[in-house]
Amino acid sequence: MPRLTTAVVLPVTLLAAASLLSGCAGNTIAPSYATTNPNIQVGGQKPVDLAPTLENAGSFCLEITEKWHEDGKTPDGQKLYAKDTARKVVPCAQ
Repeated sequence: MPRLTTAVVLPVTLLAAASLLSGCAGNTIAPSYATTNPNIQVGGQKPVDLAPTLENAGSFCLEITEKWHEDGKTPDGQKLYAKDTARKVVPCAQ
């Protein structure tokens, strides 16, 4: 059986390593952050906080306040924004 020399083994090893590295790099998936959830926004500027609204619930009213806050980042550095909603019982204006 012939003996393999370093001159044969080293180039084969380097070729195998190069093909493994190029194969992994070619399969990178570009991130896509799409959501239909109106309470979350990915990237861009912080959404504007709306003025509180009043909702009549019959014998009382609800004051509804929605505020946005930064809630972290995606792996590629885009800011994540989430909406907080607060409800407070108030007398109805007559």
